[in-house]
Amino acid sequence: MSKLTAAITAVGGYVPKFILTNKMLEGMVDTNDEWITSRTGIKERRLLKDDEGKGASYLGIKAAQDLINKRKVDPTEIDLVIVATATPDSMVTSTAAFVASEIGATNAFAYDLLAACSSFLFGMSTAASYIESGKYKKVLLIGADKMSSIIDYTDRTTCIIFGDGAGAVLFEPNTEGFGLHDEFLRADGSGRQFLGMDAGGSLMPATEETVKNRKHYIYQDGKNVFRFAVSNMADIAAKIMERNGLSDKEVAWLVPHQANKRIIDATAKRMGLDHSKVMVNIHKYGNTTSATLPLLLHDYEDQLKKGDNLVFAAFGGGFTWGSIYLKWAYNN
Repeated sequence: MSKLTAAITAVGGYVPKFILTNKMLEGMVDTNDEWITSRTGIKERRLLKDDEGKGASYLGIKAAQDLINKRKVDPTEIDLVIVATATPDSMVTSTAAFVASEIGATNAFAYDLLAACSSFLFGMSTAASYIESGKYKKVLLIGADKMSSIIDYTDRTTCIIFGDGAGAVLFEPNTEGFGLHDEFLRADGSGRQFLGMDAGGSLMPATEETVKNRKHYIYQDGKNVFRFAVSNMADIAAKIMERNGLSDKEVAWLVPHQANKRIIDATAKRMGLDHSKVMVNIHKYGNTTSATLPLLLHDYEDQLKKGDNLVFAAFGGGFTWGSIYLKWAYNN
């Protein structure tokens, strides 16, 4: 009997309509288009601005509905919904549970997964494990983040980087050799000091003082984050190629987290890949955190071919990072 693997069989995506351009940011903080583009590769980002009172769940629902409608999936057949997010709708209550109910996945259990910008990558491992166990047939993995809800738009170190968006993939069993083949996932808690949000958790609950001191916005030590991200993302992507005997010619696509164009380029260079084999949409969306990887699949779906070797790579706050080797399972 052929080995059971977990394959991606459908993709969906959603980004808000409102576009925040570099030119618009020039009027908000001390920066300019040339500076932002040269250092990050970002030209614009999408914000969930016209829909007051809507959070990450709204983005996730829209991405899931896109997938369901495109592939004619019966939501009642979905066994599990995982929402990878750094910006859940609220503390305690599960964003995934609400998403599952709203899309009609009435027979699914659901939960959130938080690993900063590596959330979706770690979610791929989790979803695949459920499928490979043989207990579940359809696992919906969603990456959704409303980063604008935790961004200080007077802080030029962060407001130029992040955007809002969501992507979704469906994992199903496969016995033809397609799907997730290998993973290399890591974490280092010492990186906590370089990228995060001080207040709002159990360590520093919300008070009048934390709000006054703007502790509910994310901060970033750009130099340290960049240094760690370049070395770890590049090293681990190259390592998974080596471990699986993949040459640069055999890798069809690098699917990298969209944090910074220079980090993406360094990872591709380390892997020996030509730019034509690298998925990039950072110029359009900025860093959508948990949504970057599925949004890449959504944007490049028409170019993917059955049997393509894909290498995913991500790096996130905490620190968290990793790489996954997946063989694409269908032609669009």
